[in-house]
Amino acid sequence: MSVLAVNVDKTGPAEIDHPAAEKLVSGDPVFTTWNIEERDGLFAGIWQSTPGKWHVQYDEWEYFSILEGHSILTDAGGVETHLKAGDRMILRPGFSGTWEVLETTVKDYVIRL
Repeated sequence: MSVLAVNVDKTGPAEIDHPAAEKLVSGDPVFTTWNIEERDGLFAGIWQSTPGKWHVQYDEWEYFSILEGHSILTDAGGVETHLKAGDRMILRPGFSGTWEVLETTVKDYVIRL
């Protein structure tokens, strides 16, 4: 089938994870990911995180749309971007900084390796 509906009700099988200890800045964030598509270097799904802050380094390209919550993405130069429902962003390979979840955040995403 060449069409796949995206279910955002966050039911069904999910992967639970945490940031690596060496990346954690504060809190105890829990990541929950509902994978929808994984093929040919393309990944798409729904991601949720509880509050906390960690370092990020992107080696891949990612488009995402914030569905719920409030996060702050800060680049290596200290520039903050507040992310709330309705915000959309592209992160390119080479981006580094921190991701801080202030209110549990949910995003849908597409990642291309």
